[in-house]
Amino acid sequence: MPSLLERYPELSQLDQAGLTILKDAQLIQVPSNTVLFRQGDLCNNFIMVVSGTVKVLGRNAAGREIVLYRIEEKGTCVLTTSCLLGKQNYPAEGISETEVQAYLLPLKSFENALNDSPRLRHFIFSSYASPLSEMIELVQSIAFESIESRLIEYLITQTNHDLKVLTSHQEIADNLGTAREVVSRQLKKLESRGLIQLERGCIHICNLESLHSVT
Repeated sequence: MPSLLERYPELSQLDQAGLTILKDAQLIQVPSNTVLFRQGDLCNNFIMVVSGTVKVLGRNAAGREIVLYRIEEKGTCVLTTSCLLGKQNYPAEGISETEVQAYLLPLKSFENALNDSPRLRHFIFSSYASPLSEMIELVQSIAFESIESRLIEYLITQTNHDLKVLTSHQEIADNLGTAREVVSRQLKKLESRGLIQLERGCIHICNLESLHSVT
């Protein structure tokens, strides 16, 4: 399967056992806004995204969402790995943000990889580290940073070359794990200070340097 091996350089020196195991992987292609797994679903496959982006989000009892992390091209899903190892159901939801191509390795093949292929086992655990760090950073930011600081940081990272952030208040709220009303209130405060200008479906950054200084 040249596509999978080409997308993941780490697999180029895979042992024969690993190559045999990867033959069980199934390639899927889904459009954007497709639910790949829901909270409470059984976890039956190890996911390897070869193109596109998947957002993994948690939802509380009240229905409020927060984006935990994103699986980018050549990435794997830390929650999937954790659920496969612990034989647990998904505690979160995965939705494609773009068209996505991904390989699904069945549970039995995943277990064979851990037992029979040292190189494939190393790949699985090494790919676990980065998204885990992202989730730890998210927890730290929620616990120790104000909503204003987190909002400003989000705006800075999402600003395009035209100094605009093309998003809705609800989408920002989902990414920050707060209510839309809280985001709208904070944005209006930033607008009153001349840092941003609110437009329909868009936030214009009036002074990026000053926005940086606030953080």
